[in-house]
Amino acid sequence: MPHIKVIIPAYNEADSIPLVIGDIPALVNEIIVVSNNSTDATIENARNAGATVLSESRKGYGYACLKGMAYVAEQNEKPDIIVFLDGDYSDYPEELTKIIQPILDNKVDFVIGARVKTLREKGSMTIPQIFGNWLATTLMRFMFKSKFTDLGPFRAIKYKQLLALNMQDKTYGWTVEMQLKVLKQKISYTEIPVNYRNRIGVSKVSGTVKGAVFAGFKILGWIFKYGFKK
Repeated sequence: MPHIKVIIPAYNEADSIPLVIGDIPALVNEIIVVSNNSTDATIENARNAGATVLSESRKGYGYACLKGMAYVAEQNEKPDIIVFLDGDYSDYPEELTKIIQPILDNKVDFVIGARVKTLREKGSMTIPQIFGNWLATTLMRFMFKSKFTDLGPFRAIKYKQLLALNMQDKTYGWTVEMQLKVLKQKISYTEIPVNYRNRIGVSKVSGTVKGAVFAGFKILGWIFKYGFKK
């Protein structure tokens, strides 16, 4: 079996994080929760649920993911696959098995869990989220001949390919940066339709006007940066 690690950025997800960890398939070797300046019981609950818990005081989704990657890099045994998953229980962690299957079959190196409309619970994505997702993937299709239809956070990638991407974004542009670099480096990829439900608690991005606007600017900024980069 391949060595698999899961990285879960989490900011004040005390109620949801035990559910997320509990639903992750047993084939995963290590679950790494990165508390991104949480002020509730996220750390305690994640640790009690069996996860390795790290703390990242600099606020930002990318900062949390990079913290998790830095921890993995320090371990003697390196993973074959890294899975990224949110801590709000909007995704179905048990679907990790189908997310990683194309990689196990040696068909691709990178897989996105696509939140298709038919599998989304009503209200699980806001109108700004849906529009922003459509705009970003449309621009990527036009500018890079991409086949991506979603910027979904539930994703799996071969560890060596992840390192080759040299990820840099510290905040909301993390997911689109990864996809753009996959396209630029011609890394093989696919999408797998996944179920998606209403999250537990309030979103720190789509749940606020400031978060939604800032995320939108970051995502579009990465797209245009790469669109004009030779």
